Amino acid sequence: MRIFISTGEVSGDLQGSLLISALKRQAGAIGLELEIVALGGEKMVEAGAVLLGNTSSIGSMGILEGLPYLLPTLQVQRQAIASLKQNPPDLVILIDYMSPNLGIGTYMKRHLPDVPVVYYIAPQEWAWSINVRNTNRIVGFTDKLLAIFPQEARYFREKGAEVSWVGHPLLDRMQDAPSREAARATLGIAPEEIAIALLPASRHQELKYLLPIIFEAAQTIQAKLPKVRFWIPLSLEVYRQPIEKAIKRYGLRATVLLAQQKEVFAAADLAISKSGTVNLELALLNVPQVVVYRLSSLTAWIARKILQGSISFASPPNLVVMKPIVPEFLQEEATAENIIQAAMELLLNPSRREQTLLDYEEMRRCLGEVGVCDRAALEILQMLPRTGDWGLGTGD
Repeated sequence: MRIFISTGEVSGDLQGSLLISALKRQAGAIGLELEIVALGGEKMVEAGAVLLGNTSSIGSMGILEGLPYLLPTLQVQRQAIASLKQNPPDLVILIDYMSPNLGIGTYMKRHLPDVPVVYYIAPQEWAWSINVRNTNRIVGFTDKLLAIFPQEARYFREKGAEVSWVGHPLLDRMQDAPSREAARATLGIAPEEIAIALLPASRHQELKYLLPIIFEAAQTIQAKLPKVRFWIPLSLEVYRQPIEKAIKRYGLRATVLLAQQKEVFAAADLAISKSGTVNLELALLNVPQVVVYRLSSLTAWIARKILQGSISFASPPNLVVMKPIVPEFLQEEATAENIIQAAMELLLNPSRREQTLLDYEEMRRCLGEVGVCDRAALEILQMLPRTGDWGLGTGD
């Protein structure tokens, strides 16, 4: 059976790799051989996919910010559609990555309507009061939507999609994270040292809009707390040079690592992070965090005034429970001063820190049960031709 998977950016590559491993595991249990071709990244290759195009660094957030990626995005989309046309798969899985996947899904509906399309981790339309037209397109070409958030499941079900809520896959991923003690021993962090994780960028645009304010805040925190050291796990090696250059410019006591993200997270007393999947990983490891995000002022103006969009929360921990369990500062509020104030309170105020940990427990209860990727894989395999009678359960 041939499955085509389409996703992009660092987070999509991670989620795709977790799903591929589960698909291979569940298919192997019933003697079913899978061939998986994909748009994705190196983690998906390691999990067993054959890449049609590497999309882990092709992505952006925002209207103007997306312009440099328009041509590469169109190219990988055309590559994918050409492959689908020449060698139609038995099933298509789309993971987030809205612009290319809207095109691929629409193509499948028009030209290969008998091939099932699964959307796993749909774009966060449900969190934005903007562009319902895209939601309608997703519902129109999707045979089954596998939701990771309860609110996401409700939103798309109300819009007419066939939805299963499987839970959040990071529950599975964080099962093998090291303990705080083991992580600090591995990284050589002394008991008295304050370890702060800095997560400024997984997209190129974030080096421009987020890194300066995060590093400026870190500079002041370092001056206030002599025992602080910063740890920066890279999402991609390509970011090492600009980040190390900025470390020197701001005079930070910082260590940059590529392959030890879980260790850094588990060891940290605090994180200062861009908004994204990493916020949920930090929350699952009980790390207090300050979240920031900023786009160009023109993009923000267009979204607010012309598209009339609004957003309740940006970071996944807050979206899960729809309340501010972690401080997040967006656009004009994303300043070094606000970061410093929130970070110092989380570091020095025990009651504030304790409340964060209690809120994380509430959030964790809303994410489902461990075994998310296997549940998703079983739902997907049931949709393959000729597998319905093979005794596959749904995992419900």
